[in-house]
Amino acid sequence: MNDHTTTTELPPGSTVHPLVRGEQLSSRQRSRRASYAKWVLLLIVLVAAAGAATYWYLTRDLATTDDAYTDGRAIALAPQVAGTVVALHVADNQRVKAGDLLFEIDPRAYVAARDQAQGSLQVAEAQLANARINLEWAKQEYPAKLAAAQAALAGARAVHLKADADARRQRGLPKQATTQQEIDTATAALSSAVAQVDQAQAALRQAELVPQYIGQAEAQVRQLEAQVALARAQLDQATLNLSWTRVTAPQDGWITKRNIEQGNYLQAGQSVLSIVTPEIWITANFKESQLDRMRPGQKVDIGIDAFPGLKLTGHVDSIQLGSGSRFTAFPPENATGNYVKIVQRIPVKILIDAGMDPDVPLPLGLSAVPTVHFAGAVSR
Repeated sequence: MNDHTTTTELPPGSTVHPLVRGEQLSSRQRSRRASYAKWVLLLIVLVAAAGAATYWYLTRDLATTDDAYTDGRAIALAPQVAGTVVALHVADNQRVKAGDLLFEIDPRAYVAARDQAQGSLQVAEAQLANARINLEWAKQEYPAKLAAAQAALAGARAVHLKADADARRQRGLPKQATTQQEIDTATAALSSAVAQVDQAQAALRQAELVPQYIGQAEAQVRQLEAQVALARAQLDQATLNLSWTRVTAPQDGWITKRNIEQGNYLQAGQSVLSIVTPEIWITANFKESQLDRMRPGQKVDIGIDAFPGLKLTGHVDSIQLGSGSRFTAFPPENATGNYVKIVQRIPVKILIDAGMDPDVPLPLGLSAVPTVHFAGAVSR
């Protein structure tokens, strides 16, 4: 059924019923409204298309993610010796500088150990000095004894030669020219000379061990030198242990996670506090599909959820060579028949260049929204 009402022309002077005229006006209004709606719809479509094109044009060289957070270095401190905390010099969130004293451990036991090690070193050094004197004495004494033994043997041989000649002479004389007593005396003198030669040879063999005697003295010196080195090392270790009773800050930063109080007994290696260093950066986990054009050196705009008014700028420093899931304790295994592809995320390190107060760094772990400009300068 046609919605439009067909009107017929009336002769001049005739009148139209009001109902017929109303129907004619309503039809024209509907027509105009339909035409207006079409134009409005077309305008909306054009505006949406223009907005989408503008958004694509403005963001085609950008990559952003809300899977990002502030990151930095948190140095965990632990004492290297055990003991009771006798002094605590820091409070929560306090700013410290490298070398500042943080806390002290009772040093009395370590002072005693150092003094004992120092006494042992002095004893070892005295023994070494005595052994060196003995070595010098041996180098002079034993060669002299060897020379004396050689001279004694030469003298004994000379006496033996004379006694042998006297005995031969007495035995060769006629009985009228000598007596039995003189023969016995000459024979006894010869026997005594032989004994003296044997004794001198034995003394010479003993004196000829000069290298062994000197080597023994040298070995004693080397042994005591090793003992001195050991005692010195023990003293160094005791001194080092004593120095470790005073714990100082290794770097500038802020005290965090302090779980130590004066009077606590600490074990060596027990974590007692952390120091957050001033160097802060952004770790952003971008999708793997966003890395095609991302390069180190590109400019980055950074927003921090906790501080909406803070506008930071930085640059891409590096891209981790591995996804986050690859370095988990239990990497996913996809060697099954039911495989679902999941877009991986790759950590990207972003350094902050401007906008942050160096004296008031951002806390670690704050949510951030970095936006990387692909058209930025790239430095390799």
